[in-house]
Formats: sequence, C-alpha cells, structure tokens
Amino acid sequence: MSRLYGDPIEVWTREGRPVQFVWRDRLHAVRRVVDHWVVSREWWKTSDSDPGERRFWRVEADPGSRIGTYELRFDTAGEGWLLMRAWD
Repeated sequence: MSRLYGDPIEVWTREGRPVQFVWRDRLHAVRRVVDHWVVSREWWKTSDSDPGERRFWRVEADPGSRIGTYELRFDTAGEGWLLMRAWD
C-alpha cells in the first residue's frame, strides 16, 4: 500500500541520479533506481527561460532499518525536491 506525502526533502545526486535523501530527519541511502520518467508542464505554465519539467524517480532506499520504495520528484522550475509517495 502506498501513501501520498508531497514533503520537501534534501537530496544528494551523482550524475543526475539521487543517491541519498533526508526525509523526516532520517538519512535514506538509495540502493536501486526502479524507474525514472520526465513530465513536461503544460505549455501555458512555462516561460521561454524555463521549460518547467518535473523529473520523477522511483527508488528503493534504506533508512537504516529496512528497504522501502519511494517516489521522489524534482521540479526544474523551483529546483526543489519532494517525496511524493512511499510504499510499505
């Protein structure tokens, strides 16, 4: 079962891929990227200088106790990361 969050998170990347993130004061080490996709924002919500992409990553990560699955989103317009969803 998954749960929706939309919580801001801090993410470290290597070559554009998330390698670890902090959520709820816990460091999560990314063990595997399960999926990655890009969604372009609607053309009327973008500007010439910013295409407004949202990049999604579904990852398996270890917060120190057990591996879980998480969906992370990077918004190029705001340059911020969110934890969108987590699976039990």
